[in-house]
Amino acid sequence: MDVELIEIRDFLACHPPFDLLPDDTLERLPRKLAVRYFRRGSSFPPEGQEGEPLLYIVRRGAVELRDPEGELLDKLGEGDICPLRCGLAGPAATYSGVTVEDTLVYELPCAEVAALRAGHEAFAEHFDHSVTERLRRAIDALKEGPATGVGLMTIRVGDLIERPLVAASPGTSIREAARIMTDHRVSSLVVIDGERLVGMITDRDLRSRCIVAGLSPEEPVARIMTEKLHTTSVDTLGFQALIAMTRLNVHHLPVEREGRVVGVVSTSDFVRIQSANSVYLVGDIHKARNLEVLVQISAKVPELQVQLVTSGATADQVGQAVSAITDALTSRLLDLAEAELGPPPVPYAWLAGGSQARREQSSHSDQDNALLIADHMKPDDDAWFAALAKYVNDGLNACGYVYCPGEVMASNPKWRQPLRMWRKYFTTWINRPEPMALMLASVFFDLRPVRDPEGMFEELQEHILENSRANRIFIAYMAANALKHQPPLGFFRNFVLIHGGEHNHTFDLKHRGTVPIIDLVRVHALAAGLPQVNTLERIEAVAAHGGLSREGAANLSDALEFIATLRIRHQGKQLRGGEAADNFLAPDTLSPLERGHLRDAFLLIAGLQASLGQRYQTGRFS
Repeated sequence: MDVELIEIRDFLACHPPFDLLPDDTLERLPRKLAVRYFRRGSSFPPEGQEGEPLLYIVRRGAVELRDPEGELLDKLGEGDICPLRCGLAGPAATYSGVTVEDTLVYELPCAEVAALRAGHEAFAEHFDHSVTERLRRAIDALKEGPATGVGLMTIRVGDLIERPLVAASPGTSIREAARIMTDHRVSSLVVIDGERLVGMITDRDLRSRCIVAGLSPEEPVARIMTEKLHTTSVDTLGFQALIAMTRLNVHHLPVEREGRVVGVVSTSDFVRIQSANSVYLVGDIHKARNLEVLVQISAKVPELQVQLVTSGATADQVGQAVSAITDALTSRLLDLAEAELGPPPVPYAWLAGGSQARREQSSHSDQDNALLIADHMKPDDDAWFAALAKYVNDGLNACGYVYCPGEVMASNPKWRQPLRMWRKYFTTWINRPEPMALMLASVFFDLRPVRDPEGMFEELQEHILENSRANRIFIAYMAANALKHQPPLGFFRNFVLIHGGEHNHTFDLKHRGTVPIIDLVRVHALAAGLPQVNTLERIEAVAAHGGLSREGAANLSDALEFIATLRIRHQGKQLRGGEAADNFLAPDTLSPLERGHLRDAFLLIAGLQASLGQRYQTGRFS
């Protein structure tokens, strides 16, 4: 094979779907291609062309594709294909294009494309599936790829139940309930009135609520049972149940099938499947007696992230697990602080912001938090809250959650305020969306209470959502600000990389990948006045509200999950190698197929950003 044909073969081997073909087929393919040159401004594909239809592969140059109304639909650059004349583009066959610079293409007869499709299934699937379908298949491949037999990602809760339901009625005596638990060798007992779940008791309840409290064992079990219960379904994935138990700090969950309790799943059931996970870390955190122990426990978080990634966890699952541990560390530090400082002078709420609030953390992110204090606090009370904030912020830093570079922490007096001041803050930010307010939006418009016994945050959140929903100018400014983070695609769909410095020839998967989605979805949620904070939950809520089409919402969820999972896999590899985790990925470390899927995800984001910009005419607010 001469040098020119070798160069063509190597070019095809680097671009989908030709990268899916075996080597011997790629060796023969260049001889079947023709080369054609188009001057800038030429119709594309050429009009009035006679002879067999052709598939076009862009070698150099650029092409714009537009619909019959002249709307720009796509831009083709090096390595992209145009299958309009081969009947493979569906409705796109009515679209037309124009070269926007001098362009060189390879032409492949559609008959040859059909033969390749008939002989190579993977090649055929590239044309058979839309961008949406290809991305969903890529996510499935990511979930399946690194799995190592850890079953919590696939096993259902119903499959963990090994014994029939052990239950009693509310009138059963405490003594009899203890006998039932002993006879059946169980650590919990479900209390059912007829067919309705009304409560549950555990070994701990028998000790603390009966024996220690001096209650007669002849009293009904209803006296010591826990009434407000969280339940799970037989169809819930084991990992999801595990996350729920971690978040709630409970060791038993009643399991329901079609509204009826059929059993109880406990932490001991998970031990059989997975020996190290967030439930046990959270349990250790709640028992820790000092900061030194918390530091030792938090050092295990990177290892947990590696284990989760290796077991096939998605970014959402890792984020839920890591954020639950951060919540537990924060809560325990608050306990230790109160033990040292004494009880709070007035009620307060400790608020998490940013990725912790969204439950999207990776191990040892920097901290974002704030204090919401009851309005009847006195000036002298701030000394107590300043000490509390310093204790917790210093403790989190010692545990690996470094101080926020922008000082968005409760130890900063500006972010340690009574409810009336927080209401004033948000009113000002919404009515006068200045640059600083927009910069703070990524933290303070994503808030979640870690501790809030009086429910004060609910009142503040209602104020935020009511005012943001009603202020279209504020939403337009938020939209314009959201569009400042663009996916790393050049004008002609090539990846835009960092040049020079420590991260040469990489792009930032966080600020150029996940952040554009998080920002975009936040705008839609605030515009609709929706309370959800987690990005996937926001996407679902926005779609239900009508702010996104079902297809657009599904595309956005898939794009987020694909990019974010690539990010946590990249970090997992670094952590396994003893390196500090970062967000900078070199495209060369991905397979051609993964690069194609990543390009699909970035294109979906860019398209939805363009739609957001048009909706709010963001050019006026940039």
